[in-house]
This record gives sequence, C-alpha cells and structure tokens, in this order.
Amino acid sequence: MVCEHLSALDRELTESGANETFRGQAWSDNCREWVYYDVVLDVENLRSRLGLGSMVTVHENLDERSGTERGLACNLCKDGIMGRISGAEGFS
Repeated sequence: MVCEHLSALDRELTESGANETFRGQAWSDNCREWVYYDVVLDVENLRSRLGLGSMVTVHENLDERSGTERGLACNLCKDGIMGRISGAEGFS
C-alpha cells in the first residue's frame, strides 16, 4: 500500500481499470513502494486536482536503457506512482 500522500491517486488508477504492471521496491533502497501503471500520467494536472503537498514531486527518467518513466514520488515516504512517457492511454 502506497503512503497516504499518493493513496488517492493509486485508488483512482485502480478503479479506472488502469493496468498495473509492477508494485514493490523498484530500483533502490531509497524507494519503499513504487507502483507502475501502463498509462501516461498528466502529472501537473494530477498534482493540482488532487491537492498533493510539496512533498510529492514529479519524477522522470528518460534513460531508455533503464526504462523511461514519469510519475509522482513522495519524498517524505519514498513511495512513487509511475506511468509511461508516451504510447499509452492518458490519465489526468
């Protein structure tokens, strides 16, 4: 279960039927639970619409060797919700 700061987004994505592709400790000991969905997240709209606090920031990785991703990460709890950069249905 992701932290309280990201739980509303996680719930919305699940209820929308978005395809979850991974849930767990992603790529480092500095990550607690990261959840990956097969959607493109409109991160700025989501931050605004859900009223996410300053501890939730946009995370983006554009390195194709390690896998591209864009989403929202809680810097306080070390959780994240990631989506694709492109090529999938959008979620805002």
